[in-house]
Amino acid sequence: MMSLRSHVVGVLRRCCRRCPEASAAVKFRYSGLPTSSFTSTPLSALTTSRSLSTGWTLRKDAPQSKDVEARPELDLDAWKSVMRSQALQDERHEDEGEDEDKGPIPEEDGELSPLEASRRLVETWRMAGRSVPEVITDEQLKILSECPSKSSKKKYLKHLFLKEGYKKADRMKKEKRMAERVAMLKEKADGGCDGGDGEREGLPQLKNTYLMKFWDRSMETLLCWRAAQAMQHGQPLVFDMSFDQHMTRKGLENTVSQLLESEGWNRRDEDPFHLHFCNLQPNGAYLPELVKRCGQESWERLLITATSQQHIDVFPHDQLVYLTADSPNILHTFDHSKVYVIGAFVDHSVMPGVSLAKAKRLKLATARLPLDEYLHWDKGGKNLTLNQMIQILMKVRDTGSWEKALEFVPKRKHLGFYQQTGKRNVQSRAFKTTYERPQKDRVPLFVSKPRQKN
Repeated sequence: MMSLRSHVVGVLRRCCRRCPEASAAVKFRYSGLPTSSFTSTPLSALTTSRSLSTGWTLRKDAPQSKDVEARPELDLDAWKSVMRSQALQDERHEDEGEDEDKGPIPEEDGELSPLEASRRLVETWRMAGRSVPEVITDEQLKILSECPSKSSKKKYLKHLFLKEGYKKADRMKKEKRMAERVAMLKEKADGGCDGGDGEREGLPQLKNTYLMKFWDRSMETLLCWRAAQAMQHGQPLVFDMSFDQHMTRKGLENTVSQLLESEGWNRRDEDPFHLHFCNLQPNGAYLPELVKRCGQESWERLLITATSQQHIDVFPHDQLVYLTADSPNILHTFDHSKVYVIGAFVDHSVMPGVSLAKAKRLKLATARLPLDEYLHWDKGGKNLTLNQMIQILMKVRDTGSWEKALEFVPKRKHLGFYQQTGKRNVQSRAFKTTYERPQKDRVPLFVSKPRQKN
């Protein structure tokens, strides 16, 4: 310790020869040291020592030796490949020791494919306890590999995880109801066998009723017959399927769900529309999702007109009216001679004016529903779902009343209907927003005759 102090003091004395005040300060600071400690350091050591720096010296600025400078940089990719090959060799040796019949494990050449990388990511997150599905298909892995960020991958895997949980819960409920139904039928069969004839032994007891059972297949036949008549004589209604580039994967799935629900509402109506799916390209995004939801056989038997042509090539130009929430024109009355076009995409006000821009580009007439004229709008956009649109159009076509048709607008979006007076007085939430016939105009179903006094 004393030799180190003497070395430091020697360096200070050499640096402060030209400054007497600094030299005196050094002498005063180390006055307690013996004189021999100042002279024990040779002059050659002082001349070859480094100069004192008052600041922190960076590691890269410090002088490096020749062997350190000549050392090559470490290639991380090469190191990873070497470690991976070493791990594979170790696994091969272990497998050969356990089972000699197994062949050699092939080494990985190059980088992994996107599907394999996504599959390994899912397995890693599953082992870490994250919300990932137990079973994932190659198509879902392809969608996962196309996700741009890690957060989007997490959201998509969580969506699949919740969807899988809902399916499991529904399957368990169906199995439970089926087991209860089988037990009930078995109990009824056992009860009927005790007091019945021997010929009906082992069969469930039929209900004793004069009503004929209306089977589901009979109802389905009736609805399909109406849809077939609508394809020949019904009013056309067009869904424009050219907006797949404006939607995400989740938006596309929601759009297809709304399209199928719209087809169901239309098929169950007394006078259905003739639905046209225009711009449905074979290599587009709509068709594979529709076939996936319906099934190939059900999609081919669906009583609609699906075509890859545009609606301007199928119908006359002057008969087309494009319905969009951004149109300045108001649809006051429903025209039975027009062909109304609805954009088949989920619009969450992310890109407003897309359908209006397309209608202007094709030079088509546009219109919007009279929402502001009948409803006191509270919050949210005036974009309705596809199934709500077709329900509104069917109701206003059959009744001609916008009050009844706009009942399909969600109640959370408006405060109620405007009162049918000269002024626009807003009804309170406490009052009913649906149209009701006055009490005095109602016709009683049963009228009792007054008793006559004797």
